Amino acid sequence: MKKMRLTLAKSAFALCLGATWGATVLVAEDDLVSPDFTSPMVGFFEAGVICAQPSDGARDAPDTIAGSTHVIEDAPPFVSKGRAVPAVLGIGFGVRSGLVSEFGQDGVLMTITHPPLDGSGVTEQSFTTNIGSNVDPSVTFYQFDFGYELALGEWVMTASLNGYPIYETTFTVVSPSALPELAGVCGYLDLLS
Repeated sequence: MKKMRLTLAKSAFALCLGATWGATVLVAEDDLVSPDFTSPMVGFFEAGVICAQPSDGARDAPDTIAGSTHVIEDAPPFVSKGRAVPAVLGIGFGVRSGLVSEFGQDGVLMTITHPPLDGSGVTEQSFTTNIGSNVDPSVTFYQFDFGYELALGEWVMTASLNGYPIYETTFTVVSPSALPELAGVCGYLDLLS
């Protein structure tokens, strides 16, 4: 069964871009992604790339391909705070954030837009999550578990509440050969399909 892993977690978490014609072109990371948006509600925000972790459970997420998201209690640290992500199974990317208030917020809609996924053509998935406070930030990330998820291009993560954006950030998924060191940092490079 084809399945995708959108992962929720509580607490803790000059680029080469392969061009067509087989050439390698040096691209500044800032040229790959749009700047982040954070609303005044956000007091803490960081984004980056992570390595896969075992799941501690799952939550229903009917607007995703898998129908559920995995929950990680102790989020892994970022292995890169860049926004370029190698298309490698076991690599993830996401946001650690906290609201200005001393309390977090449940019922936040997380929307992931991305290039069409192989086989399904799906370009958007969403689920509800929570955002912690500055004292206890939360992490939401997307992790590549299946080959059909390795869609190159822009992946946008948008958190919103009642139709109002809380934050938005863009990652660019690139060929592993464009980021060989980052592609191998988690030890999953041999899982490439």
